[in-house]
Amino acid sequence: MINFNVPLVLGNEIDYLNDAITLNKKICGDGEFTKKCNKWIEENFHVKKSLLTTSCTHALEMAAILAEIKEGDEVIMPSYTFVSTANAFVLRGAKIIFVDIRPDTMNIDENLIEQAITKRTKAIVPVHYAGIACEMDKILEIAEKYDLFVIEDAAQGVMSSYKGKRLGTFGQFGCFSFHETKNYSMGEGGSLLINQERFIERAEIIREKGTNRSNFIKGQVDKYTWVDLGSSYLPSDMNAAFLYAQLEEADLVNNNRLNSWNQYYNSLGELEKKGFITLPTIPEGCTHNAHMFYIKVENSQLRAELIEHLKNNGIIATFHYIPLHSAPAGLEFGEFRGIDNFTTKESERLVRLPLYFGLKKEEIEQVVDAINEFYSK
Repeated sequence: MINFNVPLVLGNEIDYLNDAITLNKKICGDGEFTKKCNKWIEENFHVKKSLLTTSCTHALEMAAILAEIKEGDEVIMPSYTFVSTANAFVLRGAKIIFVDIRPDTMNIDENLIEQAITKRTKAIVPVHYAGIACEMDKILEIAEKYDLFVIEDAAQGVMSSYKGKRLGTFGQFGCFSFHETKNYSMGEGGSLLINQERFIERAEIIREKGTNRSNFIKGQVDKYTWVDLGSSYLPSDMNAAFLYAQLEEADLVNNNRLNSWNQYYNSLGELEKKGFITLPTIPEGCTHNAHMFYIKVENSQLRAELIEHLKNNGIIATFHYIPLHSAPAGLEFGEFRGIDNFTTKESERLVRLPLYFGLKKEEIEQVVDAINEFYSK
């Protein structure tokens, strides 16, 4: 059986967990390993501040609070994304404005954003699908023109870049995921990247349940108290210990995944030439992290048949998001502005293939052979 995903474990995770428990004797939030992870992200991604969180969902929720999203505001994003992207802003009372995606990258179509803006628009949330960057130059230009926040959902984009700059570092805020299915994992977890100094102090307060405990630890106040709204967004230091073992080997993991991605791409090129499938597009200036490898088939019926064929050959493949604007909550809390030319149609064609650290070359060959066999019939 070739699984769709195998959680990353490199070797030092257990040792670091043991250190957190027995050596550091601190397993709650903001222990030594949490500090190490934050420092690693700040130094490697050249970001003002990283705050490890319990999930990317919570990083997005913190960003929504910091951007002061409130009832009646509108937030623009693609419909082809995970529910957390929208939920974070719905919880603040915002209306979600969905716009169409580009069929080549499955990212928000930057050329459709401006016409979706109204006087109620407060933020743009680009989602870097599959770790492939949105067209950030255009998005930032629009945001500056209309004085809007840019909050990057870079859940899948750790180690990816746009024109030499890491994803998550363009907008006021960037949000990472370290979920089990991501390239680097702490089981459940994420990080809020803060790219402007003015938001750091309040972010620390929000993350600490609305208290100024961070200032107290720094010796800036003699006692801490409740000063703002907030919640418990701190992950256990045991989770951070698990993650830090993987961040130390980030390039090793990235290169291994890219090798697998490239093998898929090169091996399936002939099927694309024959018109059977469409392979992913990496735009010029984008460096991706091989978060996933997908192909697109002709339609949803053929997709179901291919997934079943792969399953019968001991290979687990899957489709991805159901567009949010067609979901019950999407209909209640959002609106698709413009025409759905590609979001639904392209989402119904997409098949995700197995991809994880340590996937063997012969296993990729087995997947490719099974796909070729399907189309030979």
